[in-house]
Amino acid sequence: MRIGILGLGRIGAFHAETLSGLDAVESLVVSDPFADAAKAAAERFGAQVADSPEAVLAAGVDGVVVAAATDAHPGLITACVDAGVPVFCEKPVARTMAEGVEVLKAIAGRDVPVQIGYNRRFDAGFVAARAAVQSGELGKLHTVRSTTLDPAPPPAAYIAASGGIFRDCSVHDFDIIRWVTGREVTEVYAAGGNRGADFIKEAGDADTTGAILTLDDGTLAVVSNSRHNARGYDVRMEIHGFTDSIAVGLEDKLPLRSVEPGVTFPAGVPHDFFMDRFTEAYRAELLAFTEVVAGSRPSPCTIEDALEAGWIAEACTLSLHEHRPVTLEEVRQA
Repeated sequence: MRIGILGLGRIGAFHAETLSGLDAVESLVVSDPFADAAKAAAERFGAQVADSPEAVLAAGVDGVVVAAATDAHPGLITACVDAGVPVFCEKPVARTMAEGVEVLKAIAGRDVPVQIGYNRRFDAGFVAARAAVQSGELGKLHTVRSTTLDPAPPPAAYIAASGGIFRDCSVHDFDIIRWVTGREVTEVYAAGGNRGADFIKEAGDADTTGAILTLDDGTLAVVSNSRHNARGYDVRMEIHGFTDSIAVGLEDKLPLRSVEPGVTFPAGVPHDFFMDRFTEAYRAELLAFTEVVAGSRPSPCTIEDALEAGWIAEACTLSLHEHRPVTLEEVRQA
């Protein structure tokens, strides 16, 4: 099949490399506002360069991967759907929830699949955790713990435009909690602090946060996030049931150091970047998209899924600023 790529920054170029290695993909058509980025991708992967999203859609593509700036997501998603071309778009759907809801309304009833990029759904550990929950082998759940700790903050310009740590970082935890447990979040309580980079505090954001999510069956999910984790990129999940408990991310590249006598785990070089931690998940995610394009599977992460994670982020952001519990129903009605 022939796949278009819109946006060739860090993640777009990474997707181009991944797609070029998939057996199902015969050719790429790439476009980026910066001509040099498109030219470099064309030279590296033998891709055709198009000078606009419209030109990509006119080039006979079977599917499109959107890795452009967030503000462009709504227009590009709807343009692909209008053209009848299946689309994979990196999260978020839009800069704001209101815009995301408008995208959902705009494509409602259209028989063109849209897949949003939440790569943890394709990580082997998280896949196994979901299967364990679904099989009932853990018994009834009572506690979930989900962690995302970045090794260092992103640039100040990114922070200023990100919408805050809950919207751009914790949202991955929110999505994977919903996906693994199969439950919805009803209420949140969030707290945060600033012990590191001044530019994060100046942007009105926190650099370290904790949130307690109440799920619709009473299970409690505890989410921990930070922009500062000197030992590396730490993504983990624990799922505790009345019959058994399991963990995702307890492997030799875990960026933690044990101080227990005689303990040598973990023994590997710690993960230091999200692309290192989730290389195989990204590949599986795009492989799934080729199956969506081929019509052999439905979208594994719909716009509706992405918006649900977004509502949790909205509730946590409000809770952080107002120092109180917030229900999901409240933010939906705001």
